[in-house]
Formats: sequence, C-alpha cells, structure tokens
Amino acid sequence: MKFKFAFLNLFLVCISLLIINTKFSSNVKAEDLLKVELNKEIKKGKFLIGLKQYLGGKNDSFSKKKNIEFTTDKGFLNLISSNGIKYKSKQINITWVDIPYKNPKKIERIVFGPFASYESAKKQAKKLKDKGFKTIVAYPKNWEVWIPFEDDLPEFELKNTIFRKIRNIQITPVLRDDYNVIKLEGPIYIYAEEEIKINGTNFGKDFYLIKDSYGTWTLVQKIEFDDYLAGVLPYEIGPNSPLEALKAQAVIARTWGIFNSDRFNMDKYHLCISTQCQVYKPSKTKNKKVQEAIEATSNLILTYRNQPINAFYHGSNGGISATAGESWQIQDYSYFNPIIDGSKSLNKIFKLPIISESDLNNFLDFDKEQFYGSNHSLFRWNKKISSLEIKEKLIKNKLININENVLDLNSIERGSSGRVTKLEIKTNKVNQSIVLVKDDIRRVFNFIPSNLFTINKLNDDLWLLRGGGFGHGVGLSQSGAIEMAKLGFSYEQILNHYYRDAKLKKIEILSQ
Repeated sequence: MKFKFAFLNLFLVCISLLIINTKFSSNVKAEDLLKVELNKEIKKGKFLIGLKQYLGGKNDSFSKKKNIEFTTDKGFLNLISSNGIKYKSKQINITWVDIPYKNPKKIERIVFGPFASYESAKKQAKKLKDKGFKTIVAYPKNWEVWIPFEDDLPEFELKNTIFRKIRNIQITPVLRDDYNVIKLEGPIYIYAEEEIKINGTNFGKDFYLIKDSYGTWTLVQKIEFDDYLAGVLPYEIGPNSPLEALKAQAVIARTWGIFNSDRFNMDKYHLCISTQCQVYKPSKTKNKKVQEAIEATSNLILTYRNQPINAFYHGSNGGISATAGESWQIQDYSYFNPIIDGSKSLNKIFKLPIISESDLNNFLDFDKEQFYGSNHSLFRWNKKISSLEIKEKLIKNKLININENVLDLNSIERGSSGRVTKLEIKTNKVNQSIVLVKDDIRRVFNFIPSNLFTINKLNDDLWLLRGGGFGHGVGLSQSGAIEMAKLGFSYEQILNHYYRDAKLKKIEILSQ
C-alpha cells in the first residue's frame, strides 16, 4: 500500500495535467468566477462562509477517507480549477493526497497567544503593527497573532513562542473519475443551477475550495445576506422566538457579520460557522416567522456615526449588561454602557457601578422576576469548584506545573457592571500568583458561564461561585429581547435599549 501511495504521489507530480473530455458551459469567464474579492462580495450583499475548515489535515472530520462528494438530484455540477481544469458532471469526487515538495518549505514565526477571542488577538496585532511589525491574526485552533521570525527581535512583554517546522508535503486536491486522476489548484469553484449535496447533505449552490494558511483547505460557500441569516436566526435566538425579537436578531446578526467580515481575510473568506463567529447551519426548510423577520428588516443594520457597529450579543446578561472593555482586552465602544436590564424602577434600587463583592451579592439576591430575561436557565447559577479542578485547568493551559497546588482564588478587579476583570489564583509557589484577565478567565475556566460572579471560600479546597448570566454580557441579551418582545416592545425599541446612540440604517447593495 505504501508503494502504491508513493507511486500515486509521483504520478501526480510528474504527469502533465489531463483535461476530461466533457461538456462545460458558463455565461462568464472562468477567471472571473475564480476571483475571490472579499470587499466586493460584501458590497454585492454576499458573505463567503467557511463551512468546513482544515480539510485534508489531521483535524478533518468532514471529508471521511479524505474524500468530498458533490452531487445534484437533477442538473449538472460545474467545476473550474485555477490551473485551467473545467469539468461538468452529475457527480464530482475530490480527494486529498499528500504530494512531496521538490524543495521542502521551512516555516518560522513568532506566535503570540492563545487569545480567548478574536477581539483580544486583534488588539495585540494592532499594538505590534504600530511598532512596525507585520502581523497576521490566525486561528489554527485558538486565536493567535503571528509575526515573521527574525534573528534580532526585541524582548516582548507578552508571552510568545518560536514556531519552526519543515513542511515536506503539500495537501493537494485531485479530481477522480473512472478513468483519470487530475491535480487541481485553488481556488476551485463548484456551482450548479440547483441545490448541491456535499457528502449527502444539502448545502446550497456556490462553493469554493480554498487553501488556508495552515497547509489545509476550507470549503467556502458564497451566500446572500438574507440566506445566511436564515441559517443563523434559528440557531442563535431560536425559530419560535417572538417576531419582534427575531427582527432584532436579524438586524444585529447582519450588522455583526458586516463589521466582522475581515475575520478570515488571510484565508479568503469572511466568517466561520461556529461560536467564534455566529452559529450557522444551512436552512433545510424555510421557517415562515424567521423569513418574515428577515424580509421586514432587509438590509437594515445598526450604525454609529454612519458606520456599522460591532453588534455583540449573547444569551443572558444576568440582569446587567457589560461594556466591551470589561469583557475583552479592547477599547470601549460608546454605544455599550452598563444598564440594569429591567423595569425603570430597578434603576432607582441599584446604582452603577457595581464594583464591590457585597453590592454584587445584593444584586444577585434580588427578586429575579423583575429583570428582563429571568427565565433563562443560567440567569442565576451556583458553581462549586475544587482546587483540583482549578489545578487541572491551569496545567492544561500551561500556566503551572504538576508540582504546584492551588491555595486561594480571589477577584482583585471588577468592571463597572460587577464582572470580574482580574482573577488571582495563588499557588504554593513562593511570591508568585497567576492573574487571569477578562476573557481569559472563561477561556481557562470554561465551566464558568459568565464573569458576573462572587467568590465564597467554603474550605481550603473548595470555593462556591455565585453568578448570573451566560456569555460576555455585551450588547443584546437574547433572553432579555425575547421577554421584551412578549411585553409588547418593538424591535426598534429593543435595539435602542441595548445599543444606546446607535441608529438604524438601510445599506445599499451594489448590483451584480
């Protein structure tokens, strides 16, 4: 088998490319279809979504046996590859093979991170860029910042590592049929007039296979804004939410997508489909209420000073919203302020900021029914954590060694909404402690639903965290929006409640 595989690799490197003798037709030039211009696609009202990342690599769970099968029920599939291959068929099979480089590639870089969020990574990239370094924000597994390796680099304050690797093989897509094996080059454009099934699942019509920055590939779908939202709303706020809440979600999901459309610039697509972006799944059947919400708000976004805002949202804020600056290591936005998320009477009872442990305990003890979104399962929560649990998380994140033991846990700084912004963990290592900042708290201790909590020491090995909310707490609370809609608030009123000073604006979509 090894000999056969090696022979195939050699065959693929050496043979001249074969063109399958089959009909191919298109109304536009092939080179135009292969252009991936991210800014132009946004202006046309389209997102490029990374449906499946890291294809052909070790972490590829989608293309089983390194094979992707594209099929249609009725019409024909069309394929255009960057090396001139044009193909038309009812079925397209693409396989990944490892082809040796003639000259192995040496990769060297300085890596900063991991960061808990894109926002924190982007801020660090900007700091380095301002100092004259060429930076890249990457997501191989966690968010990282890369700069080229040089011999005379200065000492950096932020923790970093030197990444060195010799890449001997390139993961290469090949087109297979009964008679030929044909090497392809990215981007590879695959499209049809009707819905395309990929490995048996119906995904849509227009797709690219694009080589990423890690030596693997990404399956990218080109999709209109409204079709994208139809795959976001059911999984972010739920299809059975009140119509006005769905409308609010449609506006902010569209706004968030446009504002964050540079997230995967280096890999030639806009957004992913996980919680690192917005959860998206291809819409199998159209939900009438979801479609009504999307159509009623078509092309509407939230703006501040005529620019799209960074429209953060989350599951539950626990009764009080957060600023961006206390949730991530980024600048504050003026349209995010701490607000008591409930009736006006609550603002007379609780004064902001809430920065002491005792004030937050009083807030968490208050009758939760008076807050918007109190029906959320994690609106109030208790979490007991042991010194062993804490130790295991710290070891996993390479913050302590196996011989260190946890002695104490303290919040040493809170933001204006009462959220913990600095968490200190004391160990038996003399005169040294670990301090986790903002979003790194939940990155390391991923069992904590939010940073809105107090700490009560039960004994030397056990702590009780009393908290509220699920998520970062910035912007719209989905559970709060649902309750506001049930109380009769319009989507405009809901948006104004959570995004102060932001304005609704209809964006212009350029013609094709």
